[in-house]
Amino acid sequence: MSKRPATVYAAAALEGAEGLAALGFGAFVGIETAVGAAVDPPSAIGVTVLALIGAVAMLACARGLLRGAPGSRAPTVVTQLFSLPVAWSLWQSDRPWIAVPLGAVAIVALLLTLSPPTTAWLAREDEPGDAPVP
Repeated sequence: MSKRPATVYAAAALEGAEGLAALGFGAFVGIETAVGAAVDPPSAIGVTVLALIGAVAMLACARGLLRGAPGSRAPTVVTQLFSLPVAWSLWQSDRPWIAVPLGAVAIVALLLTLSPPTTAWLAREDEPGDAPVP
């Protein structure tokens, strides 16, 4: 099974989209903090750092999925499991326009990452003649 299944592309796309969203959020909070608009600057700095670290991690997971790295599956699952309580918290904070898409993306990405085609492709042995993925 050397052809990358569509479930891998979809899971990587969703993980990457979440990574880009976290990057944008981290940049926004960082800029707001730098211009003095943050209500609690120490907390805002912490949120900025965590968002940027999370963004890098999610983008690395998406890249790992596309490259077929078997070790990228577990961190991808963990990031999706962390997204669910965040979505729930946003729902309870009366922010359904953020909570619903985040929760839906997390569930779909989780299902795609754990789907049999993705699992089989990530657990495959290199077949003779397969070139390494750049």
